[in-house]
Amino acid sequence: MKKRSKVGVENDAFDRQIDWELRPGGMLVQKRDIGDASSGPMIKIKVSHGSYYHDVIVHAQSTFGDLKRVLAHETGLEPKEQRLLFTGKEKEDNECLHMAGVKDMSKIILLEDPASKEKKLEEMKKNQGVLKAYEEVAKVRAEVDKLSQKWLLDC
Repeated sequence: MKKRSKVGVENDAFDRQIDWELRPGGMLVQKRDIGDASSGPMIKIKVSHGSYYHDVIVHAQSTFGDLKRVLAHETGLEPKEQRLLFTGKEKEDNECLHMAGVKDMSKIILLEDPASKEKKLEEMKKNQGVLKAYEEVAKVRAEVDKLSQKWLLDC
């Protein structure tokens, strides 16, 4: 006899553990094992990132978060710095590709999160300031070396 619960864990008639999850549409379903997704069909997705295109192959049962992790290797952007748009709407990391309607050869837009972009610009400005300071110190050091050589020759 099965126990019934809305979300969580229960055991079936064979005393196997069943995990449940609530899908974005509100449907309660048995949670997939990672092994189930890896044994499913693969799809090719074209991801537009600025003027670049990335052809990415993922499992059809993957989530947008999984896709972000794959794109991190392709683009150098961390998953938290990425925003994925499909059919004009930003998608959450836990949304499944197939549930959103992503199929083989679908197109997805990758945008860099504006906050992380701004943070990178600030870091670049800071690093440029440090670099300029190093250059100025190097000039002073070179001038000191010249003066010390001249002083040694005069002695």
